Amino acid sequence: MAEGAGTTKLRLHLNKRGTRVLGVAESLREGRAKSVIAGVVMRGDLVIDGFAFGSTTVGGNDATSSIRRLFRSLKRNDVNLLMLSGCIISKYNIVDVDALSKLSGVPVICLTYNETAGIEAALAERFPDSEEKLAAYRKLGGRRAVRLASGHTIYVRNSGIDLADAKTVLDTFTLQGTMPEPVRVARLLARAESRLSSRLGSAATSGRRSPSRAS
Repeated sequence: MAEGAGTTKLRLHLNKRGTRVLGVAESLREGRAKSVIAGVVMRGDLVIDGFAFGSTTVGGNDATSSIRRLFRSLKRNDVNLLMLSGCIISKYNIVDVDALSKLSGVPVICLTYNETAGIEAALAERFPDSEEKLAAYRKLGGRRAVRLASGHTIYVRNSGIDLADAKTVLDTFTLQGTMPEPVRVARLLARAESRLSSRLGSAATSGRRSPSRAS
């Protein structure tokens, strides 16, 4: 993945509280065709400045367009960067990080939290007839380890921003551990929305049941 591909480099002014990052994370419930994605706009002083919800298809190929649609739904021109919790979401729905940066017009940092051997074998098993999945995964390129000021290591794919500036952003928004606050809060919101949707769906199904006949 080329640094800065398709976008203008982000000019960082992290000493200013007006810097805004959109953190995006998902919540997936077993048996559902769609997973919930949530986006949280957070300023450099860690104040939440907006949020939105969306969805993406489990096992599909619409992760990039779904995140772009969520971003556009906010109707904000003051978001400086997208920060994603994972490039491979919703059971192998793969985000094209370079395309997302180009389409949104802002840099993208995609994060994972553990070192892994890759998913080519899993893709071949789950999608044996899909060259598209394998090509999308290979296009992501490798991840690079970043040692945070918190003392923890995080793994990064970046587009539209160089790795040194990405580290500056991550250190600014990470209070502890490996998960920056924008994606941590987005994950909490996605889980809450997913639970609420599940409850409402169950209640609606229950309400549609025919009443039993009196004996």
